[in-house]
Amino acid sequence: MPNNKPTYHNIVQAAERLRGVAIHTPLQRNLNLSDYYEANIYLKREDLQVVRSYKLRGAYNKMASLGAAALSNGVVCASAGNHAQGLAYACRALKVQGTIFMPTTTPNQKIKQAAAFGKEFVNIQLIGDTYDDAAAAAKIFCEQQASTFVHPFDDVQVMEGQGTVGLEILEDATDFNIDYLLFAIGGGGLASGVSTVFKHESPNTQLIAVEPAGAPTMKTAIDKGKVFTLDSIDKFVDGAAVRRAGEITFEVCRQNIDQYLLVPEGKVCGTILQLYNEEAIVVEPAGALTVAALDQIKDQIKGKNVVILIGGGNNDISRTEEIRERAMLYEGLKHYFVISFPQRSGALKDFLNVLGPGDDISRFEYTKKTNREQGPALIGVELKNKTDFEPLIARMDKAKIVYEYLNNQPDLFSILV
Repeated sequence: MPNNKPTYHNIVQAAERLRGVAIHTPLQRNLNLSDYYEANIYLKREDLQVVRSYKLRGAYNKMASLGAAALSNGVVCASAGNHAQGLAYACRALKVQGTIFMPTTTPNQKIKQAAAFGKEFVNIQLIGDTYDDAAAAAKIFCEQQASTFVHPFDDVQVMEGQGTVGLEILEDATDFNIDYLLFAIGGGGLASGVSTVFKHESPNTQLIAVEPAGAPTMKTAIDKGKVFTLDSIDKFVDGAAVRRAGEITFEVCRQNIDQYLLVPEGKVCGTILQLYNEEAIVVEPAGALTVAALDQIKDQIKGKNVVILIGGGNNDISRTEEIRERAMLYEGLKHYFVISFPQRSGALKDFLNVLGPGDDISRFEYTKKTNREQGPALIGVELKNKTDFEPLIARMDKAKIVYEYLNNQPDLFSILV
């Protein structure tokens, strides 16, 4: 009877299987983060992996463990991007045909990379808005073609492949004890594999799983005591945004994980920009989750040795403006209003007079209405400091500006911004 959860012994075997395929990525002490948090912060750089994420490990280990008969009709996966790239690379390396189902919302950069890694060995199908939609289509295709499905997280051999990241961390940390280890969690494959290694080799390390606040999949399951499907999720952190965690990963994580943290997507965006501007590190949203969580535990980690797993660096440059926008909104530096201007000359000038010296108009949309006393305008204002917001509102009220504030109206706000 096969194991129903990953084992340390099998993870060691997976590491041998991956030798020469996956890169042993560096564990680097980060000076800026260490100084800021008064701790020893080390980054495990899986963004430097050959497919720019740890997902190659699990996909390759699964496929390399299968016999020729299981591979003869090809393999199939569903993925928001990184698992697809890992499977594509494995298909080319093992000369196995693969079909990859990806949500239509997958960043274009990840789609192109999957095709580039797999070459003639992969066929990519874009279906549905979420991973779950793509997974449903992939499973139907599997049944029709008698292909082997390679699950992105809820498969023991996939978990064991991901667990090799944990072996590398411990191999490179021989001169110090790791007090805290932070890793991103979505479906739970990485968390299951790495936590299995640490519970065996470093049981005193506190294991912290970090999820996007808009897709608290595993934490919801843990809180409810069973796997639970979320009605809706924010898909922005696409590498960690699934509506339902794995059945096997849930059981492993329930036993192994010490703490769960939820990070707002806007905070993740600010961290992406911070890592790029200050460290020249390019990370995707899921790759930034762990660093973004540090503020929540800064008092816990003072003077401690902390390892942060940077899970991936597949960030589409076309998302930069969206990332900047979300970061500014989260930090309270960008605000949107619908302002009703009197339709007379000088009305706009009256509004401009209420702006402070550090305030800037970043968006202005206005259409003059005939036979109306007032005309609405959509205005976006960027502030130099978030503390400038209340004085701006006070000046608008004093000047009797007629406005509606949009940032706290999510339904309307999501349509306009």
